[in-house]
Amino acid sequence: MNKYLLFRLYAPLCSWGDIAVGELRPSYTHPSKSAVVGLLAAALGIRRDEEEKLKHLSQDYGLAVLVESFGKLLSDYHTAQVPPGNERYATRRDELSLMPKHRLKTILSSRDYRMDALYTVVMREINQSLWDIGKIVKKLKQPVFTLYLGRKSCPPAIPLEPQVIESETMLDAIRRAEFTVDINEIIRENNGRKELFFEECFCSEVTAVQIYERRDIPLSRKRWQFDTRREYYAVIGG
Repeated sequence: MNKYLLFRLYAPLCSWGDIAVGELRPSYTHPSKSAVVGLLAAALGIRRDEEEKLKHLSQDYGLAVLVESFGKLLSDYHTAQVPPGNERYATRRDELSLMPKHRLKTILSSRDYRMDALYTVVMREINQSLWDIGKIVKKLKQPVFTLYLGRKSCPPAIPLEPQVIESETMLDAIRRAEFTVDINEIIRENNGRKELFFEECFCSEVTAVQIYERRDIPLSRKRWQFDTRREYYAVIGG
């Protein structure tokens, strides 16, 4: 029997970073590995500069994401004031208050969000981890740092309701998951079609129909470096 950690992500707005160049900041259709690892790290109190801990957290747990609703795409025209060059400050407040106003510059960007998207996240320990599933469940209920879905402006709109289910397969664990918050209207909009994106460790349990490559394994937060991984795809229902 395997132990599966399941929790649900929903917000009016969420954003799952894709490869970004220049002024365009796109969003993937479902959570990246780095986004989920970041969410778990925030719950556990792991800071962004603790790269070794983030690396182990990413390697220790396999990830699957069941998309119950992709939601709708929203593009936002965004402006922000920034200091010139490569000057760095500890906080956004310092960035704006310590720099003379006449030296601040304005950058323009287009940022994508998903509206009313709903996901069930499934994780399974694949290497002996410093953070067991029970501790993660506890911290997801009482996180050390604030949780958000891709951007700080996108907090969860419902409780994550993390739970551990022992089962032979991931699909059986998904069927047995019990979430109390009723958001059936969102699920109905998707016509019962659910799409599953998962890592190689789940391939013995689910038959993939396609394979993608994503650059979302966190390597270095300081240098914004990410490694690639294979993501497998299957359709459930619909």
